[in-house]
Amino acid sequence: MFKNHPKGLIPAALSNMGERFGYYIMNAVLVLFLCSKFGLKEETSAIVYSCFYAGIYVLSLVGGLIADRTQNYKGTIIWGLIVMTLGYVILAIPIFATAENQVWLLTLTCFSLFMIAFGNGLFKGNLQAIVGQLYDNPRYASQRDAGFQIFYVFINIGGVLAPFVAPMLRSWWLGENGLAYNASLPALCHEYLTLTDSMDTQNLNNLYALITQVGGDAAGNISEFCTTYLNVFNTGIHYSFIASVAAMLISLSIFLFTKGMLPSPARKEKEEKASYTAEEKARMASEIKQRMYALFAVLGIAIFFWFSFHQNGTSLSLFARDFVKTDSVSPEIWQALNPFYVIILTPFVMMFFSWLGRRGKTISTPRKIGIGMGLAGIAYLFLVVFSAIEGYPSADAFKALPAAVAEGMKTGPWVLFVLYFFLTVAELFISPLGLSFVSKVAPKHLQGLCQGLWLGATAVGNLLLWIGPLIYNACPIWVAWTVFLGVCFVSMGVMFAMVNWLERVTK
Repeated sequence: MFKNHPKGLIPAALSNMGERFGYYIMNAVLVLFLCSKFGLKEETSAIVYSCFYAGIYVLSLVGGLIADRTQNYKGTIIWGLIVMTLGYVILAIPIFATAENQVWLLTLTCFSLFMIAFGNGLFKGNLQAIVGQLYDNPRYASQRDAGFQIFYVFINIGGVLAPFVAPMLRSWWLGENGLAYNASLPALCHEYLTLTDSMDTQNLNNLYALITQVGGDAAGNISEFCTTYLNVFNTGIHYSFIASVAAMLISLSIFLFTKGMLPSPARKEKEEKASYTAEEKARMASEIKQRMYALFAVLGIAIFFWFSFHQNGTSLSLFARDFVKTDSVSPEIWQALNPFYVIILTPFVMMFFSWLGRRGKTISTPRKIGIGMGLAGIAYLFLVVFSAIEGYPSADAFKALPAAVAEGMKTGPWVLFVLYFFLTVAELFISPLGLSFVSKVAPKHLQGLCQGLWLGATAVGNLLLWIGPLIYNACPIWVAWTVFLGVCFVSMGVMFAMVNWLERVTK
């Protein structure tokens, strides 16, 4: 698996593991955390989530420009890790949200999210650009796709562990305070503290039942219980960000100790400039233009993939909380399925591609991306059929049902295993190979910027993430899944229509 790969690949992948650890904690908890801490509506939390994740990727353009202008890729990466760490430090401070401090505390939380996004922008695209530089050496050029797949496996190791951290610490802290976890209780507590006597009768009855279930006294002071439960519940989540700080510091240490094994694009660029004649540069201009057209075509497809795939942090996360039985497993933990599948399935995907290559049936990178869009569509086709058969209503209508009725309608976790299997295989056909495609077509003096453009396309897709929860809460949920099904299959068709042109450009 590691044969014929440059020695800097593994250190680069290990340096990225801390960032992924923090990413997957945020991916698992952010929407639910904003709801439980501030009492925000799910649609509002999804907008914050969308802006944050768009910021992570669009700021990679800024990070790429900074690195390309200064030709100091490694220094930019180091500052990115430092800024991200400071953002997580702010999030780790457990301050209880009240009516008096809600505005400035939510503002501080959003500022810390901006710091994480900006630090990620300095870090992510530039590290990927350096990985691409490793494979500019003709000795390793044929292993570029496989190298990015290995890189992708390593950075997902942190993603397997991260989703367990917040639920574990939250449950531990609740237990220390004589309470138990329930996913539905924070929303009811916020509703009671806001409405009290005018709270819906059914929701009030559900609140009383859940208070007893988690170890409280439904005959006691309900306002006091709700305040205590929310404080303890969210403090446990704050503690998980301490783990993110530790992971970021580990990644920073690894990068500082191993950066000598990674290429220095600034020195390489100077050498290449000296070797190009005016005539050679003129001949390259047309090719560079075609390659940039190809890059933007694939970026357009990537937008719609990430719009669909990153529902795992919004509507799919809400689906795991609302419609899946989570008696023994917190809904955030299901986020570990995706990185787990990445680690398990990547060797098989690589062996499959290698097997095809040995038989002269190599699949081009653009064709792989088109297949990946089809696989993502299959994941949502499964959800459409399942949700329609079960007759699931909108999430708002479902949560208004009596607790016993809603519990009886919930499905088992097997649905999430099937869903994330197909989404992960789709990701393996698109994300690491998309990074490889960018590193192939990008002009050598714009490596950081072009990796930033790939992440910028992801940002555009993330800006649309709020649409999922909006439809999920307003319509029968199969309607929401149908939207993503259509997006994936249409994108697949467009990609296959362009594939011959893309293959010619990237030869």
